[in-house]
Amino acid sequence: MFTTCKHPLMSRSILSGGLHSEVDGAGGSGGLMRGIVLSVLFFWLVGSATAVAEPCPGNADALGTSRVLTISPSDYHRIGTMQYSKTLPLNDHEVVITFDDGPIPPYSNVILDTLASQCVKATYFLVGEMARAYPSIVRRIFNEGHTIGTHSQNHPYAFQRLAMPRFEQQIDGGIASVNAALGDPKALSPFFRIPGLGRTSAIEDYLASKSLVTWSADVVADDWKHINAKEIVKRAMRRLEEKGRGILLLHDIHPATVLALPTLLKELKERGYHVVQVVAAGERPESLPELVASPDTKETWPRVVQTKTTHDKAAKTTLRHRPKKAITGKHRRPNMASLHEANQNRLGQDWRQNQF
Repeated sequence: MFTTCKHPLMSRSILSGGLHSEVDGAGGSGGLMRGIVLSVLFFWLVGSATAVAEPCPGNADALGTSRVLTISPSDYHRIGTMQYSKTLPLNDHEVVITFDDGPIPPYSNVILDTLASQCVKATYFLVGEMARAYPSIVRRIFNEGHTIGTHSQNHPYAFQRLAMPRFEQQIDGGIASVNAALGDPKALSPFFRIPGLGRTSAIEDYLASKSLVTWSADVVADDWKHINAKEIVKRAMRRLEEKGRGILLLHDIHPATVLALPTLLKELKERGYHVVQVVAAGERPESLPELVASPDTKETWPRVVQTKTTHDKAAKTTLRHRPKKAITGKHRRPNMASLHEANQNRLGQDWRQNQF
């Protein structure tokens, strides 16, 4: 019997029965000894192959993805040392990169471009209404080899204050919406991150009853706050260095995060970090049919709206993180008001100049 781990960066087959048949056929202690030696050699080779990333096409100096870690909800109920005693079994200088709150154009698309250029695989926790609005991006995330979990239907403020019927609806609704965007429920991983990390025992018990792994984090970069790209990288790396490893929480809806990501990946490479992708046990489709993207998904980035101009001062700008129009039947905007103060005020016509 073969167990195969398929991945755009690496593909390995682990033989779980062939070695035993070779030992049985060898006969005597000599055959047994040869079988043991072969077993040790085989598993040493497999371990070595998964520890080193394969070359990244077109980028020999890419950070890459060093290995794939498969976990089961039966073994990992809650992970992330920010809130729980248990986290992922990572080695020193290993990091799992995660993104919350998307997808949203054009930022999610630029994030995906950056990850692809470095052959880095991440875990996404998608908001249900955003997935329904932009299913083409959801399928792109999956088809480019990333892991997809969920993050509620609407990302309500103060999730921990919701009554049981409401948080159940949010959890179930988010899963249904992401499943609809994917078009195949097998493509969705049983991973959930509570909005705002607002946990309660009732919420955690419900997630466990649904056989979902509850993800917290080990390290945050504060990218939802009013800080620039340079500060995002600084905080992420300082906290990773303090921990030595961990699950890094980012958001693909903020333009400062988009600008920070190339430098962050470069810093990880230079400081000897290795990216680990986490996948759920079980079969997943190799790919999903692509969808025609709506015009909103191709919007020029960054989205800047001038609100006021003075004679000597730069114009005030507002970065609008909400889509202009959803591609749902009602053609309405997703309600993203609670997503970390989605509308941020910035100074300067070209705010990108001040990010580093």
